[in-house]
Amino acid sequence: MKDGSLDAIDRRIIGALQGAARHTSSSEVADRLDISASTVRTQLAKLEEEGIIRGYYVDVDYDAAGYPLYTKIICTAPIARRDALAKRAREIEGVTAVREVMTGERNVYVNALGLDHDDLDRISRELDELGLQVVDEQLVRDEYICADPGLLTREE
Repeated sequence: MKDGSLDAIDRRIIGALQGAARHTSSSEVADRLDISASTVRTQLAKLEEEGIIRGYYVDVDYDAAGYPLYTKIICTAPIARRDALAKRAREIEGVTAVREVMTGERNVYVNALGLDHDDLDRISRELDELGLQVVDEQLVRDEYICADPGLLTREE
């Protein structure tokens, strides 16, 4: 599986879990895909062990949770240090996600949240102190997670 060759069952299982993994049992996936629950559990264990499924995440409404400021901070990192800086950025309080981009100057994207502008200023300063040059900051009104975008579940 490490070579990216998921079989049809693996793709269908992943598709069934996207967007609602927490509320989807192996039995529900099995019923939906017309396969046994033990097959689903076995395949999930393999997908997790191989690192294909890296985790199960919650979709949070940050505003409703009391964090009114959600921002995307776009940074530039020296290519040789991009990976290490991106990993270190994840340790900053308030950072919720970090994305490395392979092309262009704007090659590290940081999602962060805060209670006020002081929180966001602190996060930007800490990113700068790490060696990430902040080139843009965008306040996000809302973000929507797509359940099963269809790419993994289509038959080949």
